[in-house]
Amino acid sequence: MIYIIDHQDSFTWNVVHQFSKFDKVYCSNYFNINKKKLDQSRVIVLSPGPGSPKDYPITSKIYKKYKGKKKIIGICLGYQQILFNEKGKIIQQKNIFHGYQSKIKVTNESILFKKNKIFKVGRYHSLKLYEPYKSNNIKITMRCTKSNIPMAIEDSKNSVYGFQFHPESFLTENGQTIIKKILSA
Repeated sequence: MIYIIDHQDSFTWNVVHQFSKFDKVYCSNYFNINKKKLDQSRVIVLSPGPGSPKDYPITSKIYKKYKGKKKIIGICLGYQQILFNEKGKIIQQKNIFHGYQSKIKVTNESILFKKNKIFKVGRYHSLKLYEPYKSNNIKITMRCTKSNIPMAIEDSKNSVYGFQFHPESFLTENGQTIIKKILSA
């Protein structure tokens, strides 16, 4: 089962629909976590949402508890939440990308995706990871071709993956393939 934590975002049910193509999905509001279902899940998805990672201390506790024990996937705010908990600094970016399609390129750090492959993805964010960022396990695996902003991360040791973009958006080409690859890893 895949447990999706809804950070009160309008995209969450699109995420639920996309992930339900691969396994049974249970989704709960951030304020109403079902601990029994969370324990039973094999994958935890941290949904998009408003605000910044520091606004969601319960998600931080869940991430720290299950990191390395279950596969964790973060989308947009969920991606930022992972980086925030891994000592990354999340900052306001110069340009806001809401409903914007960008080209991103896979870096040499990726284990799952073909190096230098280019994807078109849907972006809905005003925050980004401040660089330089150093981590022993988390690798930046996709970057915007125009701005070089980090757009995806992989931590294969702990089965943690994240996307600044929205794989469930119609603006993302092959979003379902991206999710399938992560779930199969």
